[in-house]
Amino acid sequence: MGLLELKIEEQRGKVLGAHPEVVLISPCKVGEGVLQLSQQLQQYLAKVFEKEVLKSCFFIPASGSGSRMFQFLFDFLEGPNEENRGHVEKFLNHISEFAFFQQLPVDVRKKLETHDLDLDEFVSFLLRSEGMGYGDLPKGLIPFHKNDPFILTPFQEHVLQGVRVKEENIAFHYTVQSKFEKAIKKGISQAQGLTGQTYDVSFSDQDVATNSIAFVESGDVCICENEKVLERPAGHGALLNNLNKIDGDLIFIKNIDNIQHLSKSKNTVEVWKLLGGLLIDFRKEAKKVFNDPSVETLKVLNDRYQLFDPKSIKELNIEEIRELLNRPIRVCGMVRNEGQPGGGPFWVSDNGKISKQIVEKAQITMRGEQYRLMVQSTYFNPVMIVAFTKDLYGNKFDLNNFKDDSKFFVVKKKYKGQDIRFIELPGLWNGSMAHWNSLFIEIPSATFSPVKTILDLLEDEHL
Repeated sequence: MGLLELKIEEQRGKVLGAHPEVVLISPCKVGEGVLQLSQQLQQYLAKVFEKEVLKSCFFIPASGSGSRMFQFLFDFLEGPNEENRGHVEKFLNHISEFAFFQQLPVDVRKKLETHDLDLDEFVSFLLRSEGMGYGDLPKGLIPFHKNDPFILTPFQEHVLQGVRVKEENIAFHYTVQSKFEKAIKKGISQAQGLTGQTYDVSFSDQDVATNSIAFVESGDVCICENEKVLERPAGHGALLNNLNKIDGDLIFIKNIDNIQHLSKSKNTVEVWKLLGGLLIDFRKEAKKVFNDPSVETLKVLNDRYQLFDPKSIKELNIEEIRELLNRPIRVCGMVRNEGQPGGGPFWVSDNGKISKQIVEKAQITMRGEQYRLMVQSTYFNPVMIVAFTKDLYGNKFDLNNFKDDSKFFVVKKKYKGQDIRFIELPGLWNGSMAHWNSLFIEIPSATFSPVKTILDLLEDEHL
């Protein structure tokens, strides 16, 4: 049996078998897994970060398609209803407020202002390659903000915001589709021209070897029109290999679409410094306990940072304490849960072991006590993470040794009108970081302003 056949059989078993579920014990709360720091302590930790000379890198997944931002336009053209009609009216009534408006040809702008442009024609112009081509671009190349007289994309703004966090020893790494790399480099080069600075920016693509096999409802492999097996990207978890190659001390992880207008980024810059300072502070204290391990010193550390279930550390021996401490570290900002879709921080049980995890709704049963626990969560994961992927003595970890392969997802999609299923690898901040040491800290909601649809750019943080 060849490698492809082995891959097909392994993934078929996962797709058709029992889907993995996480067993929740309780949501993480302030004093029970979530840190809530005083203003004085926040200022202290920011200074800790500013004084420390460490090589830092922003790691930003950025291959997501921009066409999803305009989905309501497609929906309206295919099947108008009250919901998508309202979205379209808002879009057209505020069209001149969007950054991309200034890049439209003059004749198109005039027709829009006089309501003299057919909606089908405009949507086609906006999204097709014959016009603006936004439907084919990654989200990060679509203009988000006006910073008069300039128009900025997320690729540019993540760099401009990042150098406010740290001016020296800072790099930026984007995971992208390689065919867009030239255009992205051009945009960042333009940003460099505006500031007179040169930035260390690199790129990588999601490894196609991590792609998943797609299956139809019967369990048979889905075949493309070219008679080849249909494969699909295996989600953010596939980016663990990309993250594993980053040569940095502090790694700042954030989604490409969560970027505020540059004039309103002060909160985010301060929070990055706070998260970085907390990681540095924790790592120094953890190293002290590692060098002089005991249940007592571990308990003191745990009382301060709330990493582990207090009951689970009562009877550890010296080697177990050291093994527990010497792992990759992540400090995760958490915002108040206001009904956002996505994951949050929980205490979970896995084969009798209790740990802190970021859990997605798709990982739990959607009924009974487990679902009630999920909706009781008071915090949401905005993906604002500072990671340290070296051991306590600065040696690089292989991050594959700290993931939980059993925490994969099964995804259902449509292909050519038929239902297909395929697996996504353990999420990058879920199963792929399952055995990391995790600190969760409350951060302001103003740091979370993702752009899921183009209409989100009308919110205050983007104007």
